[in-house]
Amino acid sequence: MSGQYIEQLVKVISKLPSLGTRSARRIVLHLLKKRESLIPQLISALEDVEKNIKVCEICGNYDTESPCSICSSAARESSTLCIVQDISDLWALERGGLYKGKYHVLGGVLSAIDGITPDDLNIGGLLDRIAKEEISEIILALPATVDGQITMHYIFSLLKDKNLKISTLAQGIPVGAELDYMDDGTIKLALDMRKEL
Repeated sequence: MSGQYIEQLVKVISKLPSLGTRSARRIVLHLLKKRESLIPQLISALEDVEKNIKVCEICGNYDTESPCSICSSAARESSTLCIVQDISDLWALERGGLYKGKYHVLGGVLSAIDGITPDDLNIGGLLDRIAKEEISEIILALPATVDGQITMHYIFSLLKDKNLKISTLAQGIPVGAELDYMDDGTIKLALDMRKEL
């Protein structure tokens, strides 16, 4: 049955974030209508990503090199470290060119419901960086959710005796919102109005 290939592709695409079966079907139909041009481009782009993208050994960002271009840059403010939940948050902060420091990607937030513990996050890497690098300020740019706040307080408890300025983003970001969905003006305001814990 020829439909099995289409259904398999719909299943794979529907596993992507924010896409259900109906959205995946629309994407597959669009790909099929433009199959001569889009499908080869998509295959090539996916192969390039698989072969060339690495996870930065320092911060956890994606790049073609490890350490990534942000960690390697002499132009970045190396004494300021912004802690984010995920790479999409790093990209949101970078999108507007508003932040000039470096990053650390946790890879999630603590969650009792989902069984995510400190061992599941890149907190050990954060503590190593603070011990080795000359960091004077930590910005906790975590989601304004219950799990984000719990994670923030947990990290603060680990760092409070380390002679660091520790701040959070200002409350210009709505509770329950994620950085990836914020406009540049809101992110800039939150960075400018960050407060010390």
